[in-house]
Amino acid sequence: MAEERAKRKIMQGVVVSDKSSKTRIVAVERTIKHPLYGRIIRVKSKFSVHDEKNESKMGDLVSIMESRPMSKTKRWILTSVVNKA
Repeated sequence: MAEERAKRKIMQGVVVSDKSSKTRIVAVERTIKHPLYGRIIRVKSKFSVHDEKNESKMGDLVSIMESRPMSKTKRWILTSVVNKA
């Protein structure tokens, strides 16, 4: 039981900034239902992602995975580039 590992979260998003070396800012959009009014709304979250090879560029659709903390804000790593911009 203690050896079971939790599944890591995997998300897809669009690279909105590639100005830093080995770091990308990825915007992930999801839809939720408003708790009171019931309307479906879009929520956008931004994540700092570690990109070791600097392979993604601004506008690319990428797949990211949760990882260990790499810095104060980086807790995600780039797994693959799904679509080039």
